Amino acid sequence: MATLPQLIEEDIHRLGLYLQELLKHTEASTALIIDKGGFLITYQGNSEDFDLTTIAALTSGAYMANQTIANLVQESNFNSVYQQGERHSMYATAAGEETILVVIFEADKSVGVVKYFCEPVAEKIVSQLKIAYTREPDQGLDLSILNVADMSGVFKKKRAKRSA
Repeated sequence: MATLPQLIEEDIHRLGLYLQELLKHTEASTALIIDKGGFLITYQGNSEDFDLTTIAALTSGAYMANQTIANLVQESNFNSVYQQGERHSMYATAAGEETILVVIFEADKSVGVVKYFCEPVAEKIVSQLKIAYTREPDQGLDLSILNVADMSGVFKKKRAKRSA
């Protein structure tokens, strides 16, 4: 099975609604869904102050390093990463096997509130991905094999052949 199911506009719309809900409850500035390979799937909130593509890639690396540390201390899983700064903090948590939910928020906000509201949103993300998998189970998308230098053919649909 590929990393992600084929996502359609409806999936992205619903994921966006979940992220908007999260931003409303936490007063965070930005929320992202990334795959564990570090690719940005979708986001809501402030994208002007942050390089979200790079944040997605580095957050994935930090999350996966965190998993390795868990194994080294005989822990089966560390399912989240929290980075605290002077102005902004970031919380990243697993949203199923394929994705990570990332929230960027002002450092004076409570990480406890962010964690509390992330859990149900992560469950909704997992549910939406399951719906997408059942739609076309053999049509997954592995973002890591894409040629990002030439994305011209990625989002083109093939025309159905018509009989004469």
